[in-house]
Amino acid sequence: MDADYFLTIAREAMWVVALAAAPILIPALLAGLILGMVQAATSIQEQTLSFVPKLIVVAVSLVIFGGMILGLLGDFTVSIFERIPDLVK
Repeated sequence: MDADYFLTIAREAMWVVALAAAPILIPALLAGLILGMVQAATSIQEQTLSFVPKLIVVAVSLVIFGGMILGLLGDFTVSIFERIPDLVK
């Protein structure tokens, strides 16, 4: 076993984390940006005005992309378990 093997696994893990988080974080970021501009334009500084819509956007994103994220994480987990015999040799 050399360090490249573990670095490859770590690189794949980081890529899977990025792909799993992006469908949730990007819509939340866009919703927060739009709501922030609306709040700045209207001078309304209510905390719940920005929190509740972002919460709704995240929930809708999870409903839409949840299956894809779960499949991605499941495939990565299966590939990690399939590599276990290579580690014990």
